[in-house]
Amino acid sequence: MIKAILVFNNHGKPRFLRFYQHYPEDTQQQIVRETFHLVSRRDENVCNFLEGGSLIGGSDYKLIYRHYATLYFVFCVDSSESELGILDLIQVFVETLDKCFENVCELDLIFNVDKVHYILHEVVMGGMVLETNMSEVITQFEAQSKLEKSEQFIPGF
Repeated sequence: MIKAILVFNNHGKPRFLRFYQHYPEDTQQQIVRETFHLVSRRDENVCNFLEGGSLIGGSDYKLIYRHYATLYFVFCVDSSESELGILDLIQVFVETLDKCFENVCELDLIFNVDKVHYILHEVVMGGMVLETNMSEVITQFEAQSKLEKSEQFIPGF
């Protein structure tokens, strides 16, 4: 099961956070800092899996990450998840964001957080993987965007 999805930049600034387990806000911030220190200090040529930090489950959990340009995408999962499956899921999530935002960047994540949440909810909900077909996720995202645009022009509002 997925416990958390963290996206932060090269400086450790969180750009998107989704926890599927309740943590107080100060603990969430500590988790982001600890995860950034664990992931950012690793060489580019090493494995993208490592044990979770002390705040997010230790050896019972794994951090699986990918580094794209200025962003780290980190999934914290329990031992029941496949590392390669999660790496593929990160790839699907990032490619979907890339198609929906046309070359996704940090600013897209900051200024369109509602759309990023919608895309993520099409892929993962409650810590469980729902959809891995990128074209299906994009179709649902475009349908939602079309619905939002049509609702903006309702007369009388």
